Amino acid sequence: MAIAKKTVLFLCTGNSCRSQMAEGLVNGFLGESWQAFSAGTNPAIQVHPLAIQVMHEIGLDISQHTPKQADYFMGQAFDVVITVCDDAAENCPIWLGQGRKQHIGFDDPAAFVGTPEETLVAFRQVRDSIQEQISQWLRNFNP
Repeated sequence: MAIAKKTVLFLCTGNSCRSQMAEGLVNGFLGESWQAFSAGTNPAIQVHPLAIQVMHEIGLDISQHTPKQADYFMGQAFDVVITVCDDAAENCPIWLGQGRKQHIGFDDPAAFVGTPEETLVAFRQVRDSIQEQISQWLRNFNP
């Protein structure tokens, strides 16, 4: 008998970088025990191309992901909702109250100002921070 996967919703403002990378990382590396989703309080038009690129570098394809409005998940229950930016933590929809809420903030790589090479490094650093911190938190999760 298979054990049901726990569910996590990653919430940020634009759902174009951090939350998309978190969703891809969890489904790619913790998919045996977790199913991840992501949404934004004010979603962008598309996933940031550099988020797609840095995920591809580690063998994960998020190129088919699309930003979603948080309301898309209205009525669904999650074991945990993790906000990955301060704005989303402050504006987390009240209806997301069924599961546990946790804030684990990360810098917005899309807001980084620098050369193209420096910007790519910023995206990689955020990806790696998300992978380390989120994976550790979910592995230690107790409902």
